[in-house]
Amino acid sequence: MIDNNVFSIFLFMFVGFIFLMLAIVIFLIVATWKMYEKANKPGWAAIVPIYNIIVLFEIIGYKWYYIFLTLIGIIPIIGTAAAILFNISYSIKLAKSFGQEVGFGIGLWLLNPIFVSIIAFSKDINYVGPAVNGDIDFNDLF
Repeated sequence: MIDNNVFSIFLFMFVGFIFLMLAIVIFLIVATWKMYEKANKPGWAAIVPIYNIIVLFEIIGYKWYYIFLTLIGIIPIIGTAAAILFNISYSIKLAKSFGQEVGFGIGLWLLNPIFVSIIAFSKDINYVGPAVNGDIDFNDLF
């Protein structure tokens, strides 16, 4: 039989964890919303599944159908490596779209929530335009 005190402690910790995760998700939605608005895109697109990736690719300058490249990770080993490289590449391109350097793009890849928040809430970072001219240039992946 479980002691009532132990059960209540675990319940309290579980409820606290749920509220913490909910607060983090809400904060990330707000940050992504603000980042989209900085790029002159509709903020509500941040909460619409799949469309938010299409809008993100528009901010970078990719055409909408590059969303299918996000599915390349399904292919074992090689697809996973290609998906990681594509993720790094579009993180760097997103940083360049906001006038930042490659190091900021690596930060976007590694610590995405923090760096998206920096883009969203910094008054010094502004959208400068798409970093890509519609198509992926394999000579300039990064």
